Amino acid sequence: MAKPIMGLSAEIFAGLLLAGAALLGVLFENIDALTPLYDSLLGTKATVAIGDGKISKPLLLWINDGLMAIFFFLVALEIKHEVKAGSLTSWQKAALPVYGAIGGIVVPALVFLGIVGFESAEAQGWAIPAATDIAFALGVLSLFGNRVPPILKTFLLTLAVVDDLAAIVIIALFYTSNLSLYALGIAAMCLVALLTLNLRGLRSGIAYIIVGLILWTAVLKSGVHATLAGVALGFAIPYAPDRSGRSLAKDWEHALHPWVSYMILPIFAFANAGVPLKGLSLEMLLNPLSLGVAAGLFVGKQIGVFGAAFAAVKLGLAVRPDVLTWRKLYGAACLAGIGFTMSLFIGSLAFEDIESQNAVRLGVIVGSLMSGLLGALVLSFSRDLKPGQARITPGV
Repeated sequence: MAKPIMGLSAEIFAGLLLAGAALLGVLFENIDALTPLYDSLLGTKATVAIGDGKISKPLLLWINDGLMAIFFFLVALEIKHEVKAGSLTSWQKAALPVYGAIGGIVVPALVFLGIVGFESAEAQGWAIPAATDIAFALGVLSLFGNRVPPILKTFLLTLAVVDDLAAIVIIALFYTSNLSLYALGIAAMCLVALLTLNLRGLRSGIAYIIVGLILWTAVLKSGVHATLAGVALGFAIPYAPDRSGRSLAKDWEHALHPWVSYMILPIFAFANAGVPLKGLSLEMLLNPLSLGVAAGLFVGKQIGVFGAAFAAVKLGLAVRPDVLTWRKLYGAACLAGIGFTMSLFIGSLAFEDIESQNAVRLGVIVGSLMSGLLGALVLSFSRDLKPGQARITPGV
């Protein structure tokens, strides 16, 4: 269990830090004295060179391609843990949130496409509202303390894990371009090397890091998004304990979690949340791209997650513990509409022009804020069952 920080639970602190970093990014983009500094900082070129080879990118891309690769590495470790020893070890445990996650991916995408048009240029952003920001969502949920059952947190966490796994597949299939077969060949050799290290039971972290860095560089040069290298590396880390009983995957997951929660995600939020608010008008909010993202997160997520979970239970495909009341489930479905970090990230992949990115940022902020407020409101009016009433009722 994570230790409290400054008297706050780890989830609340991480959520507040993320929100504060995002707000700081908005302020820097909208205060005249700070805007040039903000833009100059994110545009600063940073170069890493080894011999004749070098990688030169603006700081913003180092954040989105480099730091987010570490985030996805942690995501892969968390998914591996859930499959091996967590909420995804059996279909009975995973069925309800998995069905909810599927609905929470499909319906927001349809809502988005229904607004922007299936054949429009903006349609390439269909996956933006399909994401859930687990740091924000759990931060809001943690505000209620013991008023919500632990199984609700498990439901939301599992849903977000499945969401992240789907996002990985979506990025790999739909947001790659200009593939380099040479770089892909090197990446493939790195994957074989990682698999060999895993199968031989090697526990040397240094070996995995060296191969992982080569893999990241090859994937970056291949046209496939570099963050997928973090995913591949995470899945390759051995989970089984060594002779001393320690698991390399679990050790790295625990070590990386505070760095990702308290540094990497806030830095990403600060760098990507800077939407200009000058001249903000109803017309800007009703821009098809902004409206599609906001409606996808706020309307699509709650309908998709709750509707799919409800249908799965009624059809006998999943079971719902009675302590997880329909009202609490609906509150969690609303919180799933907080898509901040992942939505902004997918938006940065889908659109390169500043105008579209600003429209996406506005939609993400509005949709996530409305989802968080509604989820908190719904949960504040929910009540737990009395002790002894918690049971699992299939199909009802």
